Amino acid sequence: MEEQIDILDEKGNKTGKVKAKSEVHKDGDWHRTVHIWFINSKNQLLLQRRSKQKINHPDMWDVSVAGHISAGQTSEEAAMREIQEEVGVEINASELQYLFTVTSDSILNNGTYLDREFQDVYLIKKDLDLSKLTFSDREVDEVRFIDVAEFKKWVEEKRSDLVMHTDEYRQLFAYIG
Repeated sequence: MEEQIDILDEKGNKTGKVKAKSEVHKDGDWHRTVHIWFINSKNQLLLQRRSKQKINHPDMWDVSVAGHISAGQTSEEAAMREIQEEVGVEINASELQYLFTVTSDSILNNGTYLDREFQDVYLIKKDLDLSKLTFSDREVDEVRFIDVAEFKKWVEEKRSDLVMHTDEYRQLFAYIG
């Protein structure tokens, strides 16, 4: 069965409606997602290269871990689930540091994928051994650490292989320095 998503109003409040994920993106409904950034003791961020099979932004560098919050799930529960699914790491809820929420309203894939999200952004300070990470072929093709200074350059250059979360990056850099 396809993942079910809580529908939100334009202020981020649950409406009481639930839809299949594909319908949410076909209809352009507001919904909530999680974005989790891993930063290590060397001041490097973990980036993932999205799978070539992804519907949106295939084969592009993106947030360490990201995903939809399933109907009835809390943001923290979704973050912990997505981390396990995408990079194979189990974390404790106490390791999740909520930073902020940003909105994103975009039209992708020639107007066939409407993405209207409230993105809850988290930071996890943890040294990960990349050789021990496991990820699903359908979600993530590759992961790497990048120095924060180098990542800032990527954002400034608006690299064509980087998913641009402009407001999120600005707020993340303000927080981590």
